[in-house]
Amino acid sequence: MSESVANTVTETVVDTIKDNDLTNGVLNAGNWLADNHDLLIQYAVNIVAALLILFIGNIVTKAVANGVARMLRKKEMDEAVVEFLHSLVRYLLFVIVLIAALSRVGVQTASVVAVIGAAGLAVGLALQGSLSNFAAGVLIVAFRPFKSGDFVEVGGVAGLVEAIQVFSTILKTTDNKMVVVPNSAVIGGPITNYSRHATRRIDFVIGVSYKADLKKTKAVLERVVSADERVLKDPAPTVGVVALADSSVNFVVRPWVNTADYWDVYFDLLQAIKEELDQEGIEIPFPQMDVHLNKIEG
Repeated sequence: MSESVANTVTETVVDTIKDNDLTNGVLNAGNWLADNHDLLIQYAVNIVAALLILFIGNIVTKAVANGVARMLRKKEMDEAVVEFLHSLVRYLLFVIVLIAALSRVGVQTASVVAVIGAAGLAVGLALQGSLSNFAAGVLIVAFRPFKSGDFVEVGGVAGLVEAIQVFSTILKTTDNKMVVVPNSAVIGGPITNYSRHATRRIDFVIGVSYKADLKKTKAVLERVVSADERVLKDPAPTVGVVALADSSVNFVVRPWVNTADYWDVYFDLLQAIKEELDQEGIEIPFPQMDVHLNKIEG
């Protein structure tokens, strides 16, 4: 009797569960998981493998890029070029790693390449500035108008070249500020390289009074310039009258110095010229204007 009652209760519970939609959904999900157990394991393995490819590939990419940089440095290649090629190699290798990871999770690489090509075209049209910066970076590395450590003026900014990157050039100004100049701005304007040549010329314009003895003034200026041992004998310094200005007779003083000595000689000579002219009684006039008043008889 009791066994019959138990069977009846069991049948009633089963019928109730079958009539419950939520329970049916859970049962159906359980059946689907059971049927696709191997497929899910395969997907999980592929995802883990893709993540490992990205992780290990990123490490290998950095190692290869750093190895290329070390090799280039051993060959004493310019540091700016080394930085540019280091960044370029790293980006290219990372794209390859990314494609390999997508291929591992079942994405067709041919489709990925086609999508990347189409996306690259669209992005290229949208980001013409970035592409021009990249192309300009390649031109800078190819023609090398400057190298790392040169003091240059590019894009309206003067500073020491620290690195040439894929899209920009890094400068350090004389007041120790970092300035990032887009490569297109570097190529698109004049490039002044103050460090390219071993010697530079200092240009002074010294104005003296119209009452001054010009021969004496010239002799004083030549004496001051020749007294500085850092001034080069070849090419010889130039001292001469360059203009009869409104308030003064202007002399040009143009000594040649080693590039490394430029600013030290500039400051020292300018001070020495002023002190020597004062000692010789040669006036450096202030700007002035003579005004004549004519009285008109009424």
